[in-house]
Amino acid sequence: MSVAASQEILPAVLAGPMLRRIESRRLVFWLVGSRRLSPVLRLSPDGGVEYSLGKDSCRVIPFGRHAFLHLIDLRLKTSLPLDQQIDYDLLIDGEGIGQWAPHLIHAQATCPSFVLRSRIDQMLHGSCRKPHFPANDGLLCADRLLAANPAPEERPALLMLSGDQVYADDVAGPMLRAIHQLIDRLGLFDERLEGAVVGDSAGLYAHPAGYYHRAELLPALESNETLRERFFGGARKPIFTSSNAENHLVTLAEVMAMYLLVWSPVPWTLVAPQMPALAPKESERYRLEEARLLGFREGLPGAARVFAHLPTLMIFDDHDITDDWNLSAQWELTAYGHPFSKRIIGNALLAYMLCQGWGNDPDAFGEVLAQAEALAASAAGDNYLDSPALDRLIDRLFAFNRWQYVLPTTPALLVLDTRTRRWRSEIDPKRPSGLLDWEALSELQQELLDHPSAIVVSPAPVFGVKLIETVQRVFSAFGHPLLVDAENWMAHRGAAQVILNIFRHSRTPGSYVILSGDVHYSFVYEVLIRHRQQGPKIWQITSSGIKNEFPRRLLDVFDRLNRWLYSPRSPLNWFTKRRPMKVVPRTPEHSKAGERLWNSAGLGQVFFDSEGRPSRIFQLNADGSGPTEFLEERHDQPAGQPVARQI
Repeated sequence: MSVAASQEILPAVLAGPMLRRIESRRLVFWLVGSRRLSPVLRLSPDGGVEYSLGKDSCRVIPFGRHAFLHLIDLRLKTSLPLDQQIDYDLLIDGEGIGQWAPHLIHAQATCPSFVLRSRIDQMLHGSCRKPHFPANDGLLCADRLLAANPAPEERPALLMLSGDQVYADDVAGPMLRAIHQLIDRLGLFDERLEGAVVGDSAGLYAHPAGYYHRAELLPALESNETLRERFFGGARKPIFTSSNAENHLVTLAEVMAMYLLVWSPVPWTLVAPQMPALAPKESERYRLEEARLLGFREGLPGAARVFAHLPTLMIFDDHDITDDWNLSAQWELTAYGHPFSKRIIGNALLAYMLCQGWGNDPDAFGEVLAQAEALAASAAGDNYLDSPALDRLIDRLFAFNRWQYVLPTTPALLVLDTRTRRWRSEIDPKRPSGLLDWEALSELQQELLDHPSAIVVSPAPVFGVKLIETVQRVFSAFGHPLLVDAENWMAHRGAAQVILNIFRHSRTPGSYVILSGDVHYSFVYEVLIRHRQQGPKIWQITSSGIKNEFPRRLLDVFDRLNRWLYSPRSPLNWFTKRRPMKVVPRTPEHSKAGERLWNSAGLGQVFFDSEGRPSRIFQLNADGSGPTEFLEERHDQPAGQPVARQI
């Protein structure tokens, strides 16, 4: 089939538009087309204004013969109105969204819309959206909220996704099959692989170990000692430490195809994944994953509607790249010491930059985007990316230090990069690294100075469950932090002390709200500085996961043991790094036995008062059971009993 003929049957837009960062004079959208598009944006705050999106406002980067990333960054001469609904349309070849993507429009509307809020008085947040997990998609909670057509002042100011937007290291067999079909259909760029069992991406896709056995293709050193043996002493846990890494994504094309398939229903219309030749046990697993993915696919129109209506900000966590990413100095030394493992990690980070990172703060990515454009141009001849150019770009991304960002909102919103600026242990390279190093923590303190209140997004909770942190600490002490994902703020003494001292500083905010995810359960802690009446008030609000949950029985055990062993009067509290602080948990209103941890896929919803303090905190449950509010405990009733709601 000719290129022209194949283009005729492809939809013009494969994914998007996704509304990213918006300001009064700036609109940022993300979109993928099957060809170079010349979109026209129509805004309707006062009757309708059209903007032709040329080279100065729409950067186009191909990543395949029929896959073109459109990064739209429109600067406006006049300010948009605040707290008013603004309808918009994106014309492609003269046709509006209602014609080429009707699934993006709610029943009562004729086009998508957004609201530019004057302050953050309400927002949604969550993490960990695993397509084949057997739970409903939490993003559909936001779709139902928006479908109710709330007044402009009742819309959330934004959606904050705090990690694991994709699972590059935990991929279902049917998803990987769809990825490979989409790569072929769109002609996504190939690449050559150094230090691998296979020589290039084509060999990888066709290899007999390509499904459920990719661990067999992991790199080997010249001495014939595998990375697994070198790093784990022969233990059955490779450098890619996800327990479900048999289908770990490897190439840039695979990761980019994954983004398309988890963010848009359109690419699924281009593929018809059929089970490859598998052993009986793997065939059974494939069919189970196929059934679970069916529900995920059915919800994709709603998820895409959310992205088209709510400003969405993001930050990576480990599964966006690979499990336990940069957990310790020794992990880094081993992972980046071999060209194949380095390429796997680098490809995922490059895809993150193109699909997530750029939309958070476009000004930070000028140089690396120029390199990405040059890399894409290198594939024009034979459809293969130039390997030296790809390696140089990956090296540049590994040294890049502007993944974190700040929004000039009220209250201020600071999003932390807790993955690439780690405080490595100087005592033992096997010990977990601190989530931020000294320099990054100093920058955080400078950003916080003189703000009356602040919202801080930390993918991992700053104040976690003490019992679980203790278990992680014990495993780390015996040299096995990877077995328990020992990644928490208190795992590194230096990082823990500095972050706690920042909270106590006299010029940092009097009210902090810390939004987190990662752990696959939800909870709310109120934190007070002991013996200081005028000390800051801190709220640790954790919502996780969007489509993931903790093993229920195990979490129940941890919850009960934590309440018994770390009650306010327990002497064990003196052995924690946060003993100068008093931590008071809130209770989920549907708690049956005083549980403090809520285990239900969904989204967090936080309402803020005029001083930037949380007034009400909810978990919107994906199972349709209605919202769960986290309630303050009253001192005149037994601990753990929910307070009656006042309506």
